[in-house]
Amino acid sequence: MVGGINNIDLDKLKAEVLEFEPELIEMRRRLHRNPELSYKEYSTSKFVADSLRKYGIEVVDKVGGTGVVGIIRGTSGKITIGLRADMDALPVDEQTGLPFASENPGVMHACGHDSHTAMLLAAAIILSKHKSELKGNVKFLFQPAEEDGGDGGALPMIRDSALENPHVSHVFGLHVVSDFPVGTFATRKGPLMAAPDGFSILVNGKGGHGSAPSDAIDPIYIGTQIINAIYGVRARQIDQRVPVAVSVCMVKAGSKDNIIPDQMYMEGTLRTLDEGVRKTMKEKIINVAESIGRSFGASVECKFIENAYPVTVNDPEITEDVIKILGTVKEMKVLEIDPVMGGEDVSRFLQKAPGTYYFLGTRNEKKNIVYPNHSSKFTVDEDFMKYGVLSHVLIAMNFANR
Repeated sequence: MVGGINNIDLDKLKAEVLEFEPELIEMRRRLHRNPELSYKEYSTSKFVADSLRKYGIEVVDKVGGTGVVGIIRGTSGKITIGLRADMDALPVDEQTGLPFASENPGVMHACGHDSHTAMLLAAAIILSKHKSELKGNVKFLFQPAEEDGGDGGALPMIRDSALENPHVSHVFGLHVVSDFPVGTFATRKGPLMAAPDGFSILVNGKGGHGSAPSDAIDPIYIGTQIINAIYGVRARQIDQRVPVAVSVCMVKAGSKDNIIPDQMYMEGTLRTLDEGVRKTMKEKIINVAESIGRSFGASVECKFIENAYPVTVNDPEITEDVIKILGTVKEMKVLEIDPVMGGEDVSRFLQKAPGTYYFLGTRNEKKNIVYPNHSSKFTVDEDFMKYGVLSHVLIAMNFANR
């Protein structure tokens, strides 16, 4: 079938992707066996750069640290689009039992970044064979440190001119998720993913004997009041129709059953989909924590992680076009979804170059591929990675030829 969008021969492209599928799966398994944490993706970035060069693709490495940028220059070069994949793994002990499980103890590709990297590599290789058909340029942004949560990897790459020379006008990317079944793409116009603001609270009290709490300034009691009050901010001071999530997820205090400690320390996460609400919630959390501490005679240090990722926002018009493009892949369904409260470093690229981020469903109950992202048993259905590759290729060929 020739047609659809920009008269692309979809059947031919599908055949090329299918022919490359064994190598795609092997690349993913190689990456899965050798996971590397944020900012330490040395062998991963070398593998990416070597693979791109093998197929004659221009490469700039060590971008923003361990980032890699591949470039295919089109016939006119009037427009440049970026396709992005993240490369880092997580500090998780793998429990999948897969024959290609992690060989790096305590480190695992538990969020699918190995498949992201492999799919974008495969797309780059296939697009290199269609270079003469591309009017515009295509940049392949292989990003480190998405899991960092602070500066991440996108910001250092942007500072290192990853989106320049030539200038990238639009960025696209995908993420495998267990929330959606295999055979689906999922996305939405506007805010797609939340701003993930990590925070810490240190309550400085006065230690003492558990039998005489009035002689102490109990940081545990004060800390529990702070936690309840923080949850109350969301419940009683923010419009219930506005998506906000706040959770205290780690608490440390004390050493023995009859000793009131000097300090209580906690960490949590705030998730918002609106920058105004984000600012308000951060201010209220800090104010509540410090005020409660003062009222009980304690000092409180409340800090939010610096440079936390912004809200991931899809450009509405571009996303409408992407939905149409993905809809040409008849083996897949395209779901338009509500926002999700996870955060993503791709948000920084989308701030600089409007585009679209979308999900590739990986849940397959028949194969017991049901575990959530970040689980020690997380994996992907490799039979559907080819559709991720195809989506990259179709988006590149459509937008680069405008």
